[in-house]
Order: sequence, then structure tokens, then C-alpha cells
Amino acid sequence: MLNILGSPGRALCDGVSRRDFLRIGGLAMGGLSLPELLRAESLAGAGRSPKSVIMIYMAGAPPHQDLFDLKMDAPLEYRGPYKPISTNVAGIQISEHMPYSAKIMDKLVPIRSMYGSVTGDHDSHICYTGRSAKGVVMPPGGWPSLGSVMSRLLPASSKEMPPFVGLAPKAGHPPYGSPGHPGFLGPACSAFRPNGDGMGDLTLNGISSDRLDDRRTLLQSLDRLRREADKSGLMEGLDVFNQRAFDVLTSSKLIEALDLSKEPARVRERYGKGDTKNYGDGAPRNNEHFLMARRLVEAGARCVTMNYGRWDFHDRNHSELLTHLPLFDQGLSALVEDLHARGLDKDVAVVAWGEFGRTPQINATGGRDHWPRVGCAVLAGGGFKTGQVIGATDRLGGEPSERPVHFGEVFATLYQWLGIDLNVSTLPDLSGRPQYLVDGWQPMKELV
Repeated sequence: MLNILGSPGRALCDGVSRRDFLRIGGLAMGGLSLPELLRAESLAGAGRSPKSVIMIYMAGAPPHQDLFDLKMDAPLEYRGPYKPISTNVAGIQISEHMPYSAKIMDKLVPIRSMYGSVTGDHDSHICYTGRSAKGVVMPPGGWPSLGSVMSRLLPASSKEMPPFVGLAPKAGHPPYGSPGHPGFLGPACSAFRPNGDGMGDLTLNGISSDRLDDRRTLLQSLDRLRREADKSGLMEGLDVFNQRAFDVLTSSKLIEALDLSKEPARVRERYGKGDTKNYGDGAPRNNEHFLMARRLVEAGARCVTMNYGRWDFHDRNHSELLTHLPLFDQGLSALVEDLHARGLDKDVAVVAWGEFGRTPQINATGGRDHWPRVGCAVLAGGGFKTGQVIGATDRLGGEPSERPVHFGEVFATLYQWLGIDLNVSTLPDLSGRPQYLVDGWQPMKELV
């Protein structure tokens, strides 16, 4: 094995730590190899679509009443101090602390009536699978995430890119740091995690970390490694999956997708930096992950998941929210605008949401508690009919009053959009029993 000798604690020009960069070949699960992940593609069977999904998990569940569903007719102890602002779509108003999103509402679809959590426990599972993780019977091995299903059923867009990438650093509460688990599909369909721990690093002949400050040196060393492998006949002795792993890890395509210094300064400024540190036991408020997600799907990744912040504000909800909402508004709106500007809005679907909503009444410490009865989400891209709001809640924001939307309906919409036939496609669980991708839910007619 060849090794890069890395120094912890130093950062590259785009803010990604050198340690994370050198672990680019690693998965978050020990004992796996990239060839095992790529073997999943041998089972591809469904579509030929180049479409991609970016899924943003708002860890801890945001307060729907303070984002997209303000209740100005409710008493103060319900509505809180925030005011609504008009958007560029007549009749649609959202929080005053989301001015960027207000300007592009014609490109968004807020959903005000999300439901599906059974117990109201914190878990990213429902956001990644469309199914509640607790209070229900699960198949052997558990339900697979969207990215894992896409890895299994859809061919890769590029042999030099992993199909499923998870931008989810470890978190104090493990579900907050999950990129989406493979469930009964097994480790071969796990997310590729550029900033995760995992198996041994891809290593380069005689290159120390001090020399990696010059990006051209890195790319030249990768090219040299590939040429030497071809010359020695090493590639001829590898099976197709190891060759694919070698293609991914020695290609400049993946490295370039993660290198945000390639972007013009004005683009990076539009997204903002946010904060790369985890917020409490949650995820970072890293706005550069929005830009990285766009670069990854543009380079050929099929599904990119990213975890953002910690929205579990049981105390001081409205002051705490100001540490998250303006940054989130900037990053999400920049991503959506960027996809449209680059002609990717029909081929990339974006969904952002948390696991449930928050209590209508503000508690004694100024917070909002868990509320599984209704929450919110926002969709963009996908060629969907945007510039509309789907669903509504009652006067206090506690119950759906119009068009309740289950998480499974959003997943059914995404799978159909990806070209997967929900009525035919099944995947065997660990007992061999075929499982449908959604529990009888149908695509949302409002979006097509």
C-alpha cells in the first residue's frame, strides 16, 4: 500500500481539512472498500436517466410556523415574533428571515402539510427513506435510503464518480450525522463520504502532505500513478469493480468536484461559507456543502445528501433560529438559482426537510417542542411545477387542514421522476422477500 503522510489540523484553500481530503477514498463504515460499493451497479436494472437528487436534511426538525407557514391570526404565544414577507409569487408569504427565498419563490414549492413520523422521535430515517423508523414493523435489515436505492437500480452517470455521496460529518447524535443508511441493500449501496472515516486512504508514491498545497502537484501525481499502473499491467489484473474504484480515486473528476476554489469568487460569495463546525450534537451549518452538492451532481453523482444544522430549539426558539435560518436561506436559494442558471433545473431535484414539525404553542422557555402531526418541506428543480404552495394547516398551525402530504408521496414522486416504475420495481430484503419502494403512495399530481 502507498501512503500520503498527512498532517491533521491543516486546511486546503476551500476550507476542507486536509485530513478529510486525504480520506477521499474512505467510507464511514469500517472494513468496506470502494470496489464493494461499486459492485452495486452490477445489479442495475431500471432507468437510463441522468437525473440526480440533492436531499438536505435539516437535522432536528425546523419550526414550520416560523419558516413557510406563519400564523398571524393566532395568539402571540402561538405565532411568535416573526413577520411574513411577500414573495415574487402573488399570494405566497414566508418568514421575514428568508428574503433570498422570497425572491425566487417562482422556483420553489413549499409544502405546509408534511406528516409521517409515528413517534416524534429524532431520526433522519424518515427523511431518507420516507418511512418512520420507530413505531412500525421494519423488514430484516431495515429500509434503504433514497441514495442506496438509486445506487442499486440506476446506472452511474460516470464511471469516475460514485453514484451516492453523503456530505454528513459525524454528529454527537448519530442520526444527525447519517447520510442515509443502505438498510437491507447492504454496505455495497452505502454513501461515499468524502469527509468520513473509513478504510485505508488512496495513496500516492512519495507525496507528502506538505506538497499537496500545490493542487497541480496532486493532479500530476494522480496522472503519474495511473500511467505507471497501466504500464505495469496492474489494471489488467483487477476485476471490473476494482478498476472502477481505481478510476474514481485516481481521476481528477472527483477531486475537482470537491475543489471549490475552481468556482468564481462571486459564486462562492453568493452561497456563503456558513460554519464548518457541528452545531451542538447536530450537523454543521456549512453553506459550502450546497455548492459542493451542485458540483458533485454536475460531475455525475446521482444522489447527494447533506445534513444542515441542529434545529431542535426547545428553548429560545426564535433567537436560536436566527443562527440557522438566514444562512440556510442564503445557501438553499443560491443552489436553486445556480441550478437554473446552469440549465440543470430539470435534471436535478432538490428537497429540504426535517423529521417532523414543532408545537404550535411556544413553551415556557420560549421554545417549540416535537410535533409529529404536521411539518414542512420545500422542493425545487426536477422540472416540477414550482411557484406554488401545497397543503395548509389550521389557524394555529397544529393540524393539516388541506392536502396532507406524507413523506412517502414525495419519495413516490422522486422515484417516478427518476424513471423507476413503482408498480413493478421491488427489492429483496434479507429474508428474500420482495419489498416495494414505497408503501402504496402515489406521485404528487400537483408537481407534474
